[in-house]
Amino acid sequence: MNRKVCILLVLLSLLSCHTDSDDKISNVTISFNFSHLWDGTPVTNEDFNDIKFTIENGERLSIERLRYLISDLTFTNPNGDVWVIDAYNLVDVTNAENLTFSPESSIPGGVYSNVSFTFGLKNEKNMDGVYPDLNSTSWNVPQILGGGYHYMQFDGKFITNTNVEQGYNYHAIRAVDNSGDQITYPQDTFIIVNLGPVTLTNNAMFQIEMNIAEWFKNPNTWDLSSLNQMLMPNPTAQIMMYENGQNVFSLKSVESSP
Repeated sequence: MNRKVCILLVLLSLLSCHTDSDDKISNVTISFNFSHLWDGTPVTNEDFNDIKFTIENGERLSIERLRYLISDLTFTNPNGDVWVIDAYNLVDVTNAENLTFSPESSIPGGVYSNVSFTFGLKNEKNMDGVYPDLNSTSWNVPQILGGGYHYMQFDGKFITNTNVEQGYNYHAIRAVDNSGDQITYPQDTFIIVNLGPVTLTNNAMFQIEMNIAEWFKNPNTWDLSSLNQMLMPNPTAQIMMYENGQNVFSLKSVESSP
């Protein structure tokens, strides 16, 4: 073979190897771990069924059940490219189940200008009968209230102004108004939780914190004496929950994982 041809083939081979290496993007897997606080004090199910928490309005309460749905883990890079992990997880604090969510899908490693997830379900996914596992856990919303699924079930007892113990049901769903001839939807109430920019070079665990106290104080100081039950058919209450939920979640850290 001609010596010049041999040299050319070697150079082309080296160039090809270099290009393949540069263009290769390693995928990473991600997990989300959820922990819970009351204004800085850790909360677990061991703290449940005990009237030990005080909300902004002054009422003292217990937590007996707390579980909520997160979905659509979304990663946006600086060029505006978006990767969505189309999955969901029912975080059950009461039974200490699903506190860590590790979807099977992976995403390209690299720099992301924002990571987010949805608290609840976006409207196009919030349809009756779509999720058999949620159907079996009493997560459905009655048709008269628009159908679909809960975003959160948060229940317990509180001490009233007259020193009486009373139950509350702070349940978040899609806001509906069924006062007229047909159901209407005054405002979207699922919440897009933005966690900010991250750089992912390895498999990663996102440590997410929920400040439970925020559900009752910002921007709406929640008055449990008047807003304690029958909140699902109350669109005003659902919109207030949506507003208070904007600052409930925060990103504590991102840790490399195996």
